[in-house]
Amino acid sequence: MMDFNQENLFGQIEDLQELSFIERPVRRYLKTPEEIERLTVDEELNDIERAVYLLSNSSHQHCYVRNWGGGSVASYQSSRSFSSSQALGDFNREKIVFQKSTEDISSGQDVQRTSVVVNLPNLMRQNTSETIRRVVPKIREVLHVAGVEMQLAAAVSFLTILQEELVSIAAYIHSFLPIILVNLDHKDTVVSNAWLETLLTVINALPKETIRQEILSPLVSKAQLSQTVQSRLASCKILGRIARKFESHVIKRDILPLVRSLCQDVEYEVRSCMCRQLEYIAQGIGVEQTKIAILPELVELARDEGSSVRIAAFDTIVNLLVMFDSDDRTQIIFPLVMMFCEKSFKADETILAPLSHQLGKLCHGLSGNLTDEQHLWFLDFYKKFSTLGLQHENGQSEHLTQFYAAEMDAKYASVRQNCAYNLPAMILFVDPKCFYTELYPTFSTLCHDPETLVRRTVATGFHEVIKLLGSGVHVVHKELIALLQDESLEVLDALLDHLPEILRFIITGGDHVGTENKVHIPDLIPALSMAEQRAATSLKWRIHEKLLLTFSCLPQVISSDQIYYKFLPIMFRIMTTNNVLPVQRASARTLCVFVRYNRKQEQRQEVCSKLIEQLGQGKSCWNRLRFLDTCECIMDLFSKSFFCKYFFLPVLELSNDPVPNVRIKFCYMLPKLKSALKLPADKHLLQQLDLCVRKLLCQEKDRDVTAVVRVITLELDRIETSVECFPKRLQEKDLLDHKKEKEENLLLEMEDMEKRESKTVNEKKLVSSFNKDGKKKNKLGRSRSLGGRVAPPKLISDKPTTKLTTTSNSQIVTTTKNALLSFDGTSQSHSSSSAGSSNLPSCSRFYSPNSNEQKTNGSKDTLPKKFNLKSRKSNP
Repeated sequence: MMDFNQENLFGQIEDLQELSFIERPVRRYLKTPEEIERLTVDEELNDIERAVYLLSNSSHQHCYVRNWGGGSVASYQSSRSFSSSQALGDFNREKIVFQKSTEDISSGQDVQRTSVVVNLPNLMRQNTSETIRRVVPKIREVLHVAGVEMQLAAAVSFLTILQEELVSIAAYIHSFLPIILVNLDHKDTVVSNAWLETLLTVINALPKETIRQEILSPLVSKAQLSQTVQSRLASCKILGRIARKFESHVIKRDILPLVRSLCQDVEYEVRSCMCRQLEYIAQGIGVEQTKIAILPELVELARDEGSSVRIAAFDTIVNLLVMFDSDDRTQIIFPLVMMFCEKSFKADETILAPLSHQLGKLCHGLSGNLTDEQHLWFLDFYKKFSTLGLQHENGQSEHLTQFYAAEMDAKYASVRQNCAYNLPAMILFVDPKCFYTELYPTFSTLCHDPETLVRRTVATGFHEVIKLLGSGVHVVHKELIALLQDESLEVLDALLDHLPEILRFIITGGDHVGTENKVHIPDLIPALSMAEQRAATSLKWRIHEKLLLTFSCLPQVISSDQIYYKFLPIMFRIMTTNNVLPVQRASARTLCVFVRYNRKQEQRQEVCSKLIEQLGQGKSCWNRLRFLDTCECIMDLFSKSFFCKYFFLPVLELSNDPVPNVRIKFCYMLPKLKSALKLPADKHLLQQLDLCVRKLLCQEKDRDVTAVVRVITLELDRIETSVECFPKRLQEKDLLDHKKEKEENLLLEMEDMEKRESKTVNEKKLVSSFNKDGKKKNKLGRSRSLGGRVAPPKLISDKPTTKLTTTSNSQIVTTTKNALLSFDGTSQSHSSSSAGSSNLPSCSRFYSPNSNEQKTNGSKDTLPKKFNLKSRKSNP
């Protein structure tokens, strides 16, 4: 039973014995001393001698293989007393084993030779003349039998030598150009294409005479039908490149006949390739000859039976539009393009995607030569493309709810993606002033397209769209909110690249600040918050990090109060709960930016206190590590005096942290701490720092921390502390710090100025209300003397009392709202919060004290009634 199971599981016992017979010699031959000796190079050889040795060290295994071929089974059988069949089997096994070992040796030598070819530019730098004399001829010999890797390495090395100008053009033509031209006809397509790309780059540096003799003359024979398709394709690309080097009459005489021949080639691949080179031929021969020689070829190729040829012709026509005059565009190009577009819908759907990709460039190029009817035709054609593949009902595109989910073809999605790519060009085509009436429905459809790639393409070019719209940017605000709230994070990722620029345009309305685009600010903040939540709950932490860093632009977009109540809690939550280190650091830096440009000193102080309490004095060592990261950001963004005032001593306290990792990170910050001090004002802080370092050197027990402290101490000795008494000796970093300190003082002055202005306005309102009260009393006195009737009490005191009460409430609510900034978590009563939310002093945008106030900054939708952060204990 046991034997039966073994045969079922592993096969026949004889087969296993044969496998073991084969495997043992293979393992033995993989690493033998003889093979190692053959691949060993003398260490005393210099680089050039070693390269020559490796290129000359031909493998000896070929002769052994030939000896195997010269032997016979009969002689093998006579040497061993085996039967004929057994002798044949053993003979073949040992022959396979030996060939395997020789292949290993050969592969090792190929690797060595390839390394020489890769290192050829370095050899040229060391000794150019010796390398050209001894190494390059050996490489030329080896390349005849070299494999693909060595061929590709040689093509790259030859190109590097030319680009870095390691040798003169004359020497390059003599030593390297013949090798490139010989290997163009390599049988492997990958190798031949690599050498072709090298040659196309080399042509730019070659003189005309060399091109004529070495390249153009052989090209006449290589472009004939008798040559391979690969050779004719290479001829097309070479003709397109050398046409830029010669004069018009030379191109007309020597190159155009070959071009016409290849345009009429029997293979559609050759016709398509040559068609794409006509653009460069046209640039060489000029406008007149292009109209005579190139345009007829393009018209004929545009009607070719091969779709790839027609696509190439269409692309070339679009690229050459600037070279055609108005008559050619109107009489030839437009009818040809219209026929091409209509046929693509009816007969050939394979060209829809290439056609849609060039449609924006085509419309923009023809816009100056089209009638109103033709203009409308192109616009309708673009609208059809933008909804291609979507379900239609009653003539309307149901892009929000219905679409061909499972049945939609990828080519239709690519067509709509190209339409999204061409949106800026189409806006120019219809005129930005007509965007809302002509293109807005199409734009909205693309923003809500069911395919993620389409929406992502719209998001990528959204900043270009709003630049073109200018003051009419408010019409696309809903689409921006939709893209920010898109279910796919890829769309959000594409939008983040230019989101700061987009937000500035949305808020300011382009070049003009108006009231229309201020109405939608409450929609923007929830959209940004929702985008952060979706990024936080996903596994794509890089997008989350990117979004948080993008939030650093918000001080230029929304008010300090909106940031304080809506985004600062988010930053604190991420810093204390998120587990991804780059995300935590991004939130820390953005939080520091928020504090840096906050317009209220009380809010800045409260955030600093919260950082110290929740992070610097937090129970988790991770929070204390993030506190040190945050302090590094503060050092970068704030002045030295600000950091020393609020954070220097709390950072020093972490030298006694119970966790060694926190102390290690603190030690690495010591040089920055010393650099932040300015004498003589910070003399006491410098003493505290020195005391802290001495304590670490004397009392630290952890060996890792001790090692770091010793290294950092040496660095501290080399750091010079800034001295305020010598302003002329200020370095660049000191001047930058001085600038930061000025900006911080400016914020304080602006805050004081706003407070004084607010106080003055309130006083004027009080005076005005009292004056009105006095006038009304005088009127009442006259009315009493004249009529003898006493007015009801409501007529005397109702209105003035209301005004006075409102003014007083405004002052009280302002003070109350400022008290909310203490992070204490308490809230006012509902009536007080509701009544006072609209009376908060307006906060101007970033560094613009004279800008218009935002009407919605203090609305109930913008400012919550309760701050979410934990409170700190109030002093008794």
